Amino acid sequence: MARAAVPGGLSARRAWREATLVERRPETDSAVTLVLDVDGWPGHLPGQHVDVRLTAPDGYTATRSYSVSAPERGSLVELTVQRVPDGEVSTFLADGLAVGDTVRLRGPVGGWFVWRTGQPGPVLLVAGGSGVVPLMAMLRAREPDSPPFRLVYSVREPEDVIYRGELAALGSTPGADVLLVHTRRAPDGGPRAVGRLREEDLVAPGWGAADAPTCYVCGPTGFVETAADLLVGLGHAADHIRTERFGPSGP
Repeated sequence: MARAAVPGGLSARRAWREATLVERRPETDSAVTLVLDVDGWPGHLPGQHVDVRLTAPDGYTATRSYSVSAPERGSLVELTVQRVPDGEVSTFLADGLAVGDTVRLRGPVGGWFVWRTGQPGPVLLVAGGSGVVPLMAMLRAREPDSPPFRLVYSVREPEDVIYRGELAALGSTPGADVLLVHTRRAPDGGPRAVGRLREEDLVAPGWGAADAPTCYVCGPTGFVETAADLLVGLGHAADHIRTERFGPSGP
């Protein structure tokens, strides 16, 4: 299969563009989805991220990277931002950016941790905390005739689940399977007891490592390393495991 090029030429993806906030959607007490209208946006693939730059009145600038949470929709770019304690950029984006405000945005960035429509084989998505964001873009881009997807999403408590309603609906969609792994407190009557990610969580109904799925793992460093080791232990080929990590701690 021919691989689609990453959207935009290198010079286009390096250019800083003005992005205007057109919609805010709360996801959890600490996470919000921001829909930005980006001037001259070259397009993106599910799994890519962007750089966001804020500039203070005194000229001080701060730049952070955020994964795109939805497939391409013209000039619109969706970012789901989780407020980080003492995080100057995440706190401003989550609490201070109002509809009509502008920021500077650069991207898209990344060509390895992406899913392309028409890509063969099943897809196993493994998320820790806000690592679900780029994986959600892949789920949202999935078409009815796409290969089967399984999302394994590790969170501390039920209130921490980002995209809660949408994931519940996806879990009943043919070809899409969603498993929530609660590490500190699970909902009453839930199908899985509290505990950290285990090998059996990563075994998809009806297919497995022998079907050569592409595995995408995203989350804090420790979580990603543990999940990748579990996948290798289950027989998944190392070159079929794609990882993206951030931060020192996990759910």
